[in-house]
Amino acid sequence: QVQLVESGGGLVQPGGSLRLSCEMSGFTLDYYTIGWFRQAPGKEREGVSYISNSASRPYYGESVKGRFVVSRDTAGKTVYLQMNNLKPEDTAVYFCARRRYPFTSTWDDPAGYNYWGQGTQVTVSS
Repeated sequence: QVQLVESGGGLVQPGGSLRLSCEMSGFTLDYYTIGWFRQAPGKEREGVSYISNSASRPYYGESVKGRFVVSRDTAGKTVYLQMNNLKPEDTAVYFCARRRYPFTSTWDDPAGYNYWGQGTQVTVSS
């Protein structure tokens, strides 16, 4: 059974850092790729970052480039999202998701993913 579980969210002050984790079961990153998305109240789900199964080429949304770093563990069971220099506009529920294969759309299109975690809340506020 495919499952993804996010953790690591919380309340942080502007300029602070958080590291999110996405633990997966029922599959490994040897064959699938993972995206991070976020959704703020009243807004559409936004692609934040993406890591391929080889981890050779990460992708980032324009709003987080230079501040967020995506990585994976060597066992292929956990993907991380290191978030630095957080801003109030980063406040959202963050999700990890497994991308459909074969790919059906660009990495930042939520419709291209068919398994999602439950999300973890990130709040950036002073």
